[in-house]
Amino acid sequence: MEQIPELFILFQRFGIALGLGLLIGIEREKEKSQAFAGIRTFPLISLMGCTAALIHDLYAPWAFAVAFLTLGAIVLIAHIYTPSVRRGITTEIASFLCFLFGGLVWWEMTALAAALSVVTVLLLASKEPLEGLSRKIGQSDIVAALQFGVITLIVLPILPNQTYGPLDVINPYTIWLMVVLIAGINFIGYVLIKVLGARHGIGLTGVLGGIGSSTAVTLGFTRRSKNEPGLAPEFALGIVLACAIMFIRVLIEAFTVNPAVGRILLIPISCAGIVGLICCAVVWFYRAKNGDGKAQKEDLKASNPFELWPAILFGLLFGLVLLVAKAAQVFFGTSGIYLSSIITGLSDVDPITLSLSNLAGDTISPEIAAKGITLAALSNTFVKMLITFTGAPQLIRYTLPIFCIMIATGLLVSFTLI
Repeated sequence: MEQIPELFILFQRFGIALGLGLLIGIEREKEKSQAFAGIRTFPLISLMGCTAALIHDLYAPWAFAVAFLTLGAIVLIAHIYTPSVRRGITTEIASFLCFLFGGLVWWEMTALAAALSVVTVLLLASKEPLEGLSRKIGQSDIVAALQFGVITLIVLPILPNQTYGPLDVINPYTIWLMVVLIAGINFIGYVLIKVLGARHGIGLTGVLGGIGSSTAVTLGFTRRSKNEPGLAPEFALGIVLACAIMFIRVLIEAFTVNPAVGRILLIPISCAGIVGLICCAVVWFYRAKNGDGKAQKEDLKASNPFELWPAILFGLLFGLVLLVAKAAQVFFGTSGIYLSSIITGLSDVDPITLSLSNLAGDTISPEIAAKGITLAALSNTFVKMLITFTGAPQLIRYTLPIFCIMIATGLLVSFTLI
């Protein structure tokens, strides 16, 4: 039998259990007219769980199970005698979870109990948005989700994560991961549009895409702009947002690997990214103030963007560019740093950022590394500008001037200060 903890620890555990139960109870109080438990009952249930866990550890190993079954009987009786107007068993399930959270607190898994409590409250409070989303989801959306699950959870894990072929640079796992990123970012953006509306969803997807893969965002939004020209201005802002966030990501990577390179990159990379964000803000406020006539008022609808073959083709292109970039590094050596940076930046800016940051100070100077990283980032931005030329004319109207300003700013500041 375990020893009884100190009084302070007892009060701390039961206080946390009480707080978690109160958190759930506050939310459930809104449904009190149709539920058996509210702001007082849920804290009592969590205290019951914590007490049962205490007795289980100190006195009777069967106490927790008995208390749980007793709670089940009480909940069943309450469910039967609650007015029939109430439907579902959400509150009943929440009461069982509240009991278990109290037990977790006693067993010193407080962080887990707190996180699960917050998730529980979020799910309980999101009833109307979730029900609205379920009404908007059709059969094609479910099929698309299943297809995305197959390429992510089944195909990706079985691919070998090692390099093959000429120059030992082709990695099937890395290439397929890009396919997943393209399909995934588009699918996440589609869900966000369903939940938040077209304009808000696309903007948030651009920010998330800049953290993950701005190239994937550009490719996906450009392709969709041809099918949904009414959303082209929003797609343009999402693309530019992703590119601006990409510059910030590059700066963070450089600082993490080699602070000396990061300090040199701070001004040129920040200027290019900030200019993009400023342009986005200007265009956004201009559209909000002046509107775009009918297109601003009409209900814009987004179609499911999941298309596997375009993503696979882009993955193959990604592998080809990696091969070309590696060849440039091998055959041109140190003198080809800038050339290889530009070529590598055509597909992805992260590998060249990390490699040059690692080399800086030993093989090459931090200034050369910083300039090479800047060229890679600007080369990547130039490729995104070219990709948008395959989209709707409205898309090019917004992206072309912003991309030109970003590239010009990066080049000017970089070769002036570095």
